[in-house]
Amino acid sequence: MTETTHVTSCPLNCWDVCGLKVTVNEGKVVRVDGDEHHPITKGNICGRGRMLKERVNAKERLLYPLKKVNGQFVRISWEEALDDIAGKMRKLKEQFGPTAVLHSHDYANNGLLKNLDKRFFNCYGGATELVGSLCWGSGIEAQMWDFGNAYSHAPEDIENSRHIVIWGRNVARTNMHLFERLLAAKRRGATIVVIDPLFGSTARIADRYVCVKPGMDAFLAMGVMKELLRLGLEDRTFIEQHTLGFEDVKQVLDTISLSEIERCTGVSRDQMTELARLYGDRPTATYLGLGMQRYANGGNTIRWIDALVAASGNVGIPGGGANFGNLQVGECFDKAALTLPERKTASRTWTMMKQAEEILKADDPPVRMVIVTCGNPLAQVPNTNLMKKAFASVETVVVFEQFMTDTAAMADYVLPVAASFEEEDVYCSSMYHAYINYGPKLVDPPGEAKPDLWIWTELAKRLGFGDDFAYTREQFLAMALRPLEQYGITLARLKAEHRILLPVEPVPWRDRCFQTPSGKYEFTSSVAKQKGMDGRLQIMYPAESEEANPSLAAKYPYRLLTIHPLRSNHSQHYPLIPALQTVRIEVAADVAAAKGLADGDRARVYNDRGSLVGTVKVLDRAYPGTVNIDEGQWGAFGGPVNVLTSDLESDNGCGSTLYDCLVNIEKVTSEAK
Repeated sequence: MTETTHVTSCPLNCWDVCGLKVTVNEGKVVRVDGDEHHPITKGNICGRGRMLKERVNAKERLLYPLKKVNGQFVRISWEEALDDIAGKMRKLKEQFGPTAVLHSHDYANNGLLKNLDKRFFNCYGGATELVGSLCWGSGIEAQMWDFGNAYSHAPEDIENSRHIVIWGRNVARTNMHLFERLLAAKRRGATIVVIDPLFGSTARIADRYVCVKPGMDAFLAMGVMKELLRLGLEDRTFIEQHTLGFEDVKQVLDTISLSEIERCTGVSRDQMTELARLYGDRPTATYLGLGMQRYANGGNTIRWIDALVAASGNVGIPGGGANFGNLQVGECFDKAALTLPERKTASRTWTMMKQAEEILKADDPPVRMVIVTCGNPLAQVPNTNLMKKAFASVETVVVFEQFMTDTAAMADYVLPVAASFEEEDVYCSSMYHAYINYGPKLVDPPGEAKPDLWIWTELAKRLGFGDDFAYTREQFLAMALRPLEQYGITLARLKAEHRILLPVEPVPWRDRCFQTPSGKYEFTSSVAKQKGMDGRLQIMYPAESEEANPSLAAKYPYRLLTIHPLRSNHSQHYPLIPALQTVRIEVAADVAAAKGLADGDRARVYNDRGSLVGTVKVLDRAYPGTVNIDEGQWGAFGGPVNVLTSDLESDNGCGSTLYDCLVNIEKVTSEAK
């Protein structure tokens, strides 16, 4: 059989969603390259995308349904697995109602048809569902309060920017095609500013680097806005004609001094003045990262940065924007046709962050079954030890998986699922560009692994609603794409052209028509007030900080960050890359000096929730008192950093507080565990 090369898409849930060219020989993926014809990614792909070849071909893939018997997994048939699970679901629904089943999920991979899990549970009658997000939830909610939605400028709009502020996003690691555009912008004379507690690869190309104390980005935005107003650089016309609540902002700013802001942030007044002049010299684009909203004050932080962008007149103009998410991409599809929300008869919702606590206390009804899809919660959800306790308390745990993850190892049933390139789907980015990409099926799954959709269909048949799944993948995709037909976008055209630009606004809010209840940008949010919260911007500290909890800070004086690994999409690639299979503890120079640590030493990081042992690496130019351990590590390789993190919710209830975490650290011998 000769080699064939196919245009497809990267399915990984990241900013770029790259176009790929995948070569297949004798039914096996033999090479993954970038698609040079993709308008955004232009043939350049990251190591995570290239690792998809190793992932799809890995000898560690799960090949058959497994059932735990007397503490050990045994191979069973699909018929037995599906009959068992459907039988249990039927009895639970009869005895307790459908919410006795919890659907625990995350967003490991993209794909329009991944939404069909919701169709299944809605047709079942409902389930206990998770809301919010470990990743970006509090920031999305914040922009909903401010703008009415979370929209970003088109990638090419950066060419209109005079200045570019990268605030808390190491794009060299997480958004490589924006990094390429930054290099081009710098060559044409745009100013690049990076604000981050860690000095990474993006900071190395910046004209200015601002090292801010973790969790204190809102205070920096306050300081810059105070200077913006003192210098008279605000956009009075925009504020007066298109916003509500600016007087509330000024009142808050009057209650805090620049010297206090300097103390909180570690940033000098001169730097704040310089940033104020830069924001006033519009157009200035701001690209926000995900880390700084993973605190108890996370939503408030994004809102203060939004407010700075708005007050400086950088909203709705080419080259401006507060670029966080880009939900207008997902709004192009008819997801209700896929998910059938009207079929739900019962519902219970918990936040993703609090699922362990809620499982343990639920009694109306109790959770008797957990079905896990698109995630590895025992590595990714905060407070791992509580998660383990919660999952161990549940009668039946079912996990859809490709590998024996930490979560799969705790399951009662493990169902082997297809990987990327083994099923047809359509992929898009909800954070950066607006191209949808077609992903054909290229190879068959190994062993008896099946696509998620096949499993949902077979369970639906057994539970009496098989007709709701009596559609092909193409028919389901056509349902989702139906609103785009008026623009000439069809599945047939997408297959022929491989990728198509969606009809979205490249410069959001250009018409000054916001989606808030008032139709204006809201410095004081009426949506928040409708939800029973104070809609005004606040002076708010991280929950675990010297200001909010001095006794805890005395016991645990260091701030733990848990950034995304460079070579793995969350926990996915760890079993395939030996170099990742050790816990690496990165520490600021002052922490190393205080604790007598050097590169290669073994150390233990600990707090009241747990502890983790790893190998030390001293960081260059990190904010004093900071420690970083990449998220996603498997228990087999030292364990996840989330044994240390808190399961608190952010201030607006929609996000995690994974970075709101104080720890201590001590040097240990190599034998210590």
